[in-house]
Amino acid sequence: GPTKCYPFQHTVNVLAGALLGPWWASGAAFVTSLLRNMMGTGTLFAFPGSIPGAFLAGYAFRLFKKPWAALAEPVGTGLIGAAIASLILGPAMGRSVGLWTLVVAFSASSVPGALLGGVLLHVLRKTPLARYVQSGENGAK
Repeated sequence: GPTKCYPFQHTVNVLAGALLGPWWASGAAFVTSLLRNMMGTGTLFAFPGSIPGAFLAGYAFRLFKKPWAALAEPVGTGLIGAAIASLILGPAMGRSVGLWTLVVAFSASSVPGALLGGVLLHVLRKTPLARYVQSGENGAK
């Protein structure tokens, strides 16, 4: 298919969102997507399939500071990212990809990855790193 799903990308998005904030998490998602494309493990769909999720995860953590904010990542990826990919990127690449096809594909990757990220954040709350996740000392102002 036109996409190559990679759930661990979404785990990283959740961790980056919680630790770095929405803008840095988006930057990390961009760099990861670029690296995946350069190594042949991703397609151009990696960009809209990761950056909106990373941003929303970071924004949700900024607002709520709770591990369940990880659930914002699949919303950004599965809904917003899929819409961007279907309506803008697909036609630009000369590929016709249905919106709901991408919603299912992106969600199948982002939901397990985001859940793993949420579990890891829950575990991190019991370590000295917890102050960076919860206090806002992560530069996400």
